[in-house]
Amino acid sequence: MSLKTILGFLLCGMLVSNLQAQESLKISPSVKKIVFLGNSITYSGQYVDYVETYLRLSYPDREWDFINIGLPSETVSGLSEEGHADGKFPRPDLHERLDRVLNELKPDLIFANYGMNDGIYLPFDEERFKAYQLGQKKLHDKAKAIGADIIHSTPPVYDPKKGAAYANVLDIYASWLLSQQYTEGWQVIDIHWPMRKFQEDQRLSDPTFELAKDGVHPADLGHWIMARNLLLGIGEIDYLKEDQPSEVYKNFNNGLEILSLVKERQSITKDALLNHIGHKRPGMKKGLPWKEAAIKRKAILQRINELNKEQ
Repeated sequence: MSLKTILGFLLCGMLVSNLQAQESLKISPSVKKIVFLGNSITYSGQYVDYVETYLRLSYPDREWDFINIGLPSETVSGLSEEGHADGKFPRPDLHERLDRVLNELKPDLIFANYGMNDGIYLPFDEERFKAYQLGQKKLHDKAKAIGADIIHSTPPVYDPKKGAAYANVLDIYASWLLSQQYTEGWQVIDIHWPMRKFQEDQRLSDPTFELAKDGVHPADLGHWIMARNLLLGIGEIDYLKEDQPSEVYKNFNNGLEILSLVKERQSITKDALLNHIGHKRPGMKKGLPWKEAAIKRKAILQRINELNKEQ
C-alpha cells in the first residue's frame, strides 16, 4: 500500500470523526436483542455496562436484552503472532464461533469492536491489513444474512508511548473502517479518534496521563469514553458532556444501583454463554450452566425493571 493511500485513510478518519457529531445512527424500535462482539476489552465490558444502563434508564419501557459475548485475545482477522501467550495457544478467531453465536442468540443488532489485536502488535503490513478488512466484511455479511443490523465501532486507541508504530496501525485500521460508511454503506461509530484526542488533551496538563496502563486495556475512564461515543453515535445527548460516568448515572433515579445490577447480570451472562456456545480460548471461567444463568438473569432484570419504574 502506498504512503499516499495510507495518508488518505488517516485524513478520511479525522474528517469523518469530525462529521459524526452531526450524523448519528438510530436503533430501530423493533430491536430487542443486542449483542456485543469483541476481544478482551469487550469481555471486560465496562463500556457495555455503561451503554446498557444508559439506554435502560433513558427508555424504561423498551424490552431490551443486552448480551456481552466478547472473548479475550480474539481477532476478526484470524491472525496470531508467533509465541502468543508464551506459545500456549494462538489467538482465537471470531469466525470459528460466529455461526454458533448467531444461531444461538439470533440478535436484532450487533455492536462489533475489533482491531486492537488484529495487527498483532507489529508495524503496518499490507497482508495483515487485508486480513482485517476481509474479516470485517465477512462479519458484516454474516450479520446481514440473518437479518441483523450491525454497528461497527473503530478500535480503541493504542497508546503511542507504548509503541508509536502500532498506534499508527490502529489509526489506519480505524480510518479504513470509518471509510466503509461511504464506500459500502456500513453503520460505523468512531471511538478511536475521540479517545486519542481525549488522551492528548489530558496530557497537555498531565504528561503522565494514561487511558490504559499497558497501552491496550482501558481503565474505567477509557471505557466511559468508548461508551459515551457509542451513545453519541446513536443519537443520545443527555448528560453526555460528563467525563465521569458516576456523574451521568446520578442524574437518574436509582441510576447507580441499576448500573451495579447491570454489571452483575452481564458478569453472569458472558461466562455462562461463552462456555455454552463454545470457543477455543483456554483459561476462561466456566460460569454457571446456561439454564441456571438464565434464571438468575431473569431475576436481576426483574429487579432492574422495578427500580426503573420509580423514575
